Amino acid sequence: MKPPYEITNTILSLYGRITEALGICKSLLLVKPEARLRRQNRIRTIHSSLAIEGNTLGIDNISAILDKTPVIGPKKDILEVKNAIAAYDKLPFFGPFSINDFLKAHDVLMNGLVERSGSFRNIQVGILKGNDVSHIAPGYDRVPGLMNDLFQYVKKDSDIDIIKSCVFHYEMEFIHPFEDGNGRMGRFWQTRLLMSVNPIFEFVPVEKVIKENQDKYYEALEESDSTGRSTKFIEFMLDAINKSLRETIDEANVPNIDHKKRVESALIELNDWFDRKDYMRVCKGISTATASRDLKQMLDDELIDISGIGRMTKYKKKGG
Repeated sequence: MKPPYEITNTILSLYGRITEALGICKSLLLVKPEARLRRQNRIRTIHSSLAIEGNTLGIDNISAILDKTPVIGPKKDILEVKNAIAAYDKLPFFGPFSINDFLKAHDVLMNGLVERSGSFRNIQVGILKGNDVSHIAPGYDRVPGLMNDLFQYVKKDSDIDIIKSCVFHYEMEFIHPFEDGNGRMGRFWQTRLLMSVNPIFEFVPVEKVIKENQDKYYEALEESDSTGRSTKFIEFMLDAINKSLRETIDEANVPNIDHKKRVESALIELNDWFDRKDYMRVCKGISTATASRDLKQMLDDELIDISGIGRMTKYKKKGG
């Protein structure tokens, strides 16, 4: 049975923006970010996904563990990070439509943390919110069949693949196939499904945006539970995917395709000393990161002079 959800104007708009962002990635040849950004985003991904589950280690700790440097902290938290690093290293090698690989991924993520890592639960479970049970998962005897149906849906249904990845994430959380590790597995496997759409998603830290909007993440899950449709959760996740893509594009060390045209137009209008805010006012729609990159490139190309530091920094066209 196909999972229920509705295509709303919000979903259509966000999908259009994601498609546009992926087009920008293609035009910038940003199929795989540079090594610095890949590492940075992988650390952000691991930190955010584990922090959502209560892991106390910070970005610097995770970076040190990645470099095999000893870290002081709770043994459980350190093991969670080591497992996540191993799992994300194996991410491209897991088949996106394979239940066996899905179970193997859980085994890597949860090895040493739970007794039945890599196996579906064999007990009944419920999800607590405070002292109240907010969700009772389907019976454990139904889990293999429900997960098989879900994998058949993402593999064979004609729905848009990016939307199917969101549906998978929600439905997997609803089924709650494991005793523990369901949240991190939902986020992990959605990334694997997104990689089938575009390989850049391996290094796009969608989890970071989820962590920054954690309350809304759980609200979207709860609202979808209450309506019996994953519509609200799809809207939330598409927004997170779009924001993550835009941040990755802004942080990539590649020149914007419209850089030359944008600079030429701005320097015609900006005849006196100007700051970054003035530049963004003229070049409507660009981010602060893009504006800063443009100004740095103009300085490197000796197109502008600079005066002041910090917030007092001003720029002026040479000869202007």
